[in-house]
Amino acid sequence: MATSANPTRDDFAKMLDDQLGGVADDGFEGRVVKGTVTAIENDKAVIDVGLKSEGRVALREFARGEGEHGLKVGDEVEVYVDRVENADGEAMLSRDRARREAAWDKLENEFGEGKRVEGVIFGRVKGGFTVDLDGAVAFLPGSQVDIRPVRDVTPLMDVPQPFQILKMDRRRGNIVVSRRAVLEETRAEQRSELIDKLSEGQVIEGVVKNITDYGAFVDLGGIDGLLHVTDMSYKRVNHPSEVIAIGDTVKVQIIRINADTQRISLGMKQLESDPWEGVAAKYPVGAKVSGVVTNITEYGAFVELEAGIEGLVHVSEMSWTKKNVHPGKIVSTSQEVEVVVLEVDSDKRRISLGLKQAQGNPWEEFADKHPVGSTVEGEVKNATEFGLFIGLPGDVDGMVHMSDIAWGISGEDALALHRKGEQVNAIVLDVDVEKERISLGMKQLEKGAPAAGGVSSGGGLKKNDVVTVTVLEVRDGGLEVQAGDDGATGFIKRSDLGRDRDEQRPDRFQTGQKLDAMVIGFDRSKKPNFSVKARQIAEEKQAVEQYGSSDSGASLGDILGEALKKQ
Repeated sequence: MATSANPTRDDFAKMLDDQLGGVADDGFEGRVVKGTVTAIENDKAVIDVGLKSEGRVALREFARGEGEHGLKVGDEVEVYVDRVENADGEAMLSRDRARREAAWDKLENEFGEGKRVEGVIFGRVKGGFTVDLDGAVAFLPGSQVDIRPVRDVTPLMDVPQPFQILKMDRRRGNIVVSRRAVLEETRAEQRSELIDKLSEGQVIEGVVKNITDYGAFVDLGGIDGLLHVTDMSYKRVNHPSEVIAIGDTVKVQIIRINADTQRISLGMKQLESDPWEGVAAKYPVGAKVSGVVTNITEYGAFVELEAGIEGLVHVSEMSWTKKNVHPGKIVSTSQEVEVVVLEVDSDKRRISLGLKQAQGNPWEEFADKHPVGSTVEGEVKNATEFGLFIGLPGDVDGMVHMSDIAWGISGEDALALHRKGEQVNAIVLDVDVEKERISLGMKQLEKGAPAAGGVSSGGGLKKNDVVTVTVLEVRDGGLEVQAGDDGATGFIKRSDLGRDRDEQRPDRFQTGQKLDAMVIGFDRSKKPNFSVKARQIAEEKQAVEQYGSSDSGASLGDILGEALKKQ
């Protein structure tokens, strides 16, 4: 029997079966196959895919967006076979499912190759948006929409645009995409192109895009550079907003380009003349200059000598007399002050200044106006365990040691005679300008005290005099003693209490005890220093000289014993 020129339905089914490799009707299920549109009825298209019966697919599944479906009888289309036959005996077909399956195949290939894909944002969901990737639906997280947070996504919806697939799971039907990754990659490419056109030292104009506490970001035409606050001006800038504002067009110099991070550092002050050139000649060490206090810290105050030139007055150089005081208690911001240049380091751009040096040294002034031996009056500022501090003219303090407060009584009893705030008179015993110390005496002004000559030599005592002293106080370091009943007070050091170690223990003496000692010198305030050991050595030497010249053969002990009998 000859084959008909026109293939029958059975022939078509056989051909399709051959094409699919001999798959039975039930093997069609879950596959994408090609079919022919045989009719268009109302809102459905009748499609023959070579099965026992035809299937119907809604026309809307063939429409894209708001457009028409554009189908006509005879068109060949791809559809997904959900079921070979339903309750009505028709094949259940889906164009959407076919498009989705085809899209997944394509997307998996593009994901494996790291390619961008095109899609359309068409809906909102919790945490982000839905994207149509030519039939497959993907999730776009809110953080992946743009490089910066976007308040209104409406302009981006229903617009074909590229995306980067971050992850996909076909079994779960899960695809996550990013628009931000595409923008960052594009931006990086643009930055690289722009950076290639820039060079360090180049002067360029830009627009201030953003201002922070540490500087400003300047748009150089598609790429941002950082203008740090320290590079805005040679003068002190507390905040960038003092110099520039958002939207300003500024001329800057490219200071540095980091090829690895693609960061650009900019400067404005580099376009100005450097005020630090020749600063050492302009501000020589020792020069007295005027300036304005611009900033105060715990460690000192900064003084602007001219625009762009600042020096530091360290807290230790602020006052002769006010120690351990916060600089804000001495100067205030915007105050004009006179300072002296102490040191200049042009390389490090540092100038050390002194505030107190611009004023007279009160210790020198006191020494000039009140020489040793002169009388001064002042207020008792403080009483300590070793003496009294007296406030003196010139805002300086002098100290009266407890042994120089009064004659004839112990130092503790003398301290008890005076109170804080009391006005007292004293005599100047010594002034040490370098160490900023003034030694005073009060007992030297008492009626019946030794004359001026006595003051300078310990109440008339001379070196090597042997006198009887009375113990006023026993200390760990020695004895505080007084010569005679109302003579000068002095000190015997522990090592001078005797020749033997056992004799050098201060605790073997008692207050009121009398002993003989030799004057071995005077301290800075003319107080005598006594020594028992020196007296013992001198007596031994004298005995040897007096009795040791005979040929009696007597021992040293015999000589000393004989000498003691005759005393």
